[in-house]
Amino acid sequence: MLKGINPILSPDLLATLRAMGHGDEIAIVDGNYPGLEHAKRLVRLDGHGLIAVLDAILSVMPIDDFVPEAIFRSTVGKDRDALDPVHEEVIACCSKHEPSQPVVALLGPEFYPRVKAAHTVVQTSEPRLYGNVILRKGVIYP
Repeated sequence: MLKGINPILSPDLLATLRAMGHGDEIAIVDGNYPGLEHAKRLVRLDGHGLIAVLDAILSVMPIDDFVPEAIFRSTVGKDRDALDPVHEEVIACCSKHEPSQPVVALLGPEFYPRVKAAHTVVQTSEPRLYGNVILRKGVIYP
């Protein structure tokens, strides 16, 4: 345990977040997502839901502000504008940490290749469908 570090952030996840560079992306996916199949690197956080993991990661990782879009979420099927409760919670959590960053909806054909290209996939036990997020790492300014 460390002071000021959310205990959800496992040693493997902390090492991954630290190793990521500016512009690298990390995908946080639900329990139904084919994480092992899609991940270059997989970190499992069994027993934790998406929002708790997202909140923990955003408590330590800066989001890229060199690009207009750096936070992405999956959609409900082919409906880009539909918001399930999990998406509303994602938006609220991201707004708490990164109020100037929009959460951009990506349809499956845009979302899945981006997960496969991500630096790391974090598999949660989130039971809700479409509970998936991608974050693009930013920098810590001097």
